[in-house]
Amino acid sequence: MSTKQDEELAQERLIDLAAEFYDQFESGDIPTMEIPTRTKTNIVFDEDSEVWVYGDRTSTRSANSVRGARKLLKAAYTIEFLVDQLEEDRSSTLRELYYLSESWDNEEAQFSGQDESNQLVEDLEIVSQVTREDFHMRPEESGATLMGPLELREQTRRGERAIHCQMDVGEGGYQIPNNPDTIDFLDHEIDFVLCVETGGMRDRLIENGFDDMYDCLIVHLKGQPARATRRITKRLHDELTVPVVVFTDGDPWSYRIYGSVAYGSIKSAHLSEYLATPEARFIGIQPTDIVEYELPTDPLADSDINALESELEDPRFQSDYWTEQIELQLDIEKKAEQQSLASRGLDFVTETYLPERLDDMGVL
Repeated sequence: MSTKQDEELAQERLIDLAAEFYDQFESGDIPTMEIPTRTKTNIVFDEDSEVWVYGDRTSTRSANSVRGARKLLKAAYTIEFLVDQLEEDRSSTLRELYYLSESWDNEEAQFSGQDESNQLVEDLEIVSQVTREDFHMRPEESGATLMGPLELREQTRRGERAIHCQMDVGEGGYQIPNNPDTIDFLDHEIDFVLCVETGGMRDRLIENGFDDMYDCLIVHLKGQPARATRRITKRLHDELTVPVVVFTDGDPWSYRIYGSVAYGSIKSAHLSEYLATPEARFIGIQPTDIVEYELPTDPLADSDINALESELEDPRFQSDYWTEQIELQLDIEKKAEQQSLASRGLDFVTETYLPERLDDMGVL
């Protein structure tokens, strides 16, 4: 659970960062801020947590150049804004932060684009070791949802409320909040969690009653999953002790969706232990499924081929299973969507494909 203590810690560490700049000035040193280098070459596998994290290589933000001084100035203004926001118990979106900087009294502190402000918030997360959720920073709404036999308690500005993620929600399901650590799990009858990439497949599973038939919690990833989606998936696995499987399209970009759920991503490697679920398993669509079920396909584009070849070197896909699947896909030069299973009937995915795969994996 996220508590007032988390917010107080966030505020304290932000103030400590600003104080460090001041101390550097006072001692006659050039102000600096050191952060891990955010590249694939600086990703290492942590044996203890079994996720990919940043290595020892670092980059230094330094005021010894005009460009570096601007970056630290923007950091100081952002820290002041975030501390004030916490004191007032307010929140804002990443997009709002970018526009808010337009009102800052020093034009040099204003952001040139949202990518710059987003990256600075990530820098502050890394250096302070506090998540942006505890800064009260929100992304734009992701719309990701849960549907299944789970009862939870949600904290809202209007107080607490208990919600059952089947009986108390419509067909759209329960929308995952920006900070899932404000949720308590009260009761459940979940046998496993099924993370689904696309909205169309999520709707098919709900319409066919897959969550009822197999006591399954369906998590709609909505494409590349937001941090909140990955965080609640990890909490479900760790706290309820239930298996997690990831069901995506059969293409290299969808394999990376699985990789971000299971092992984390380069962009959020500083939070892998908080967001990633290394025990999560990939259920499909597999290249072997394309061959076995003769699924309707599209040809691989050059970008798909390059991505697959890159994944053969990606540390998240260094296993015999992934090597076999990726090499097969490069050989057949085809990719397939989840909805291609409908070529065998609308019920095939829930009556045949998923039950057989889940049984093979030992989940059912």
